[in-house]
Amino acid sequence: MRIRISPEETRLLQELILEHCGVNLGVDAGFLFERRLGVRLEALSLASFREYFHYLSYDLDGPAELEDCIERITTHETYFFREQFQLDAFRQEIIPQLVHGDAGGRGPAVWSAGCSTGEEAYTIAMLLAEAAPQAASLVIGSDISRKVLATAQQGVYGPASFRTTDDAVRDRQFLPAGPGLWRVPPSIRRMCSFVHLNLLEVARYATLGRLDVIFCRNVLMYLSSPARHRIVEAFYDALVPGGFLLLGHSESLLNVTTRFDLVHLSSDLVYRRPA
Repeated sequence: MRIRISPEETRLLQELILEHCGVNLGVDAGFLFERRLGVRLEALSLASFREYFHYLSYDLDGPAELEDCIERITTHETYFFREQFQLDAFRQEIIPQLVHGDAGGRGPAVWSAGCSTGEEAYTIAMLLAEAAPQAASLVIGSDISRKVLATAQQGVYGPASFRTTDDAVRDRQFLPAGPGLWRVPPSIRRMCSFVHLNLLEVARYATLGRLDVIFCRNVLMYLSSPARHRIVEAFYDALVPGGFLLLGHSESLLNVTTRFDLVHLSSDLVYRRPA
């Protein structure tokens, strides 16, 4: 029998999650909690969502359970070569600018923030390898979910990850890894590293090193306005002068006070830290 959640219990959990990672779950939060977290109450022998809130807040195992809670209520939707028009702009206009301006031969450093299971990070690495094969480029993928990062590190994917990828491209870029599975080739995997990171932990951005481009696509839409502002400002500081921020097609900084310039490319609008 499903344990029901009260409006007050919903508010308590919403505020806890909002404070932890900035995710704003909206009006359907109660239904989401009942559907996705009810099994955890049963596993922990808890009688109510209020008891679950206290467990998350005060139990010694609360931090680990909170990670699992966030895992269950967040979205991890991605696939290879997503939003191709933006990737074309990255490949045709942004990469040449970065490589041309780098006299030392160091390749661009790109951060895929909220990389989920890794398809975006590997897509970026493939585009860099094709457009700047002599440059030692680096792609960092980060996510708040350790589960999806484990999938990213394995680099093995099924048909859903190639839903918009031509079979010819898939067969050329990837290695067979069993029936209905393909593996990212070693040359691309060596360009990528994956780290566990809560985007609200902005002080940790410095550990990623200097960054030329940040992809943060379809992440900000799930965050509260204060969280978006805090993260975007930290993105600005993490980028080198002249660096680019690329958001999802349904996102913008229109309602976020920011120091970024809006740049019109031939096939996309992107944000840039002034040089």
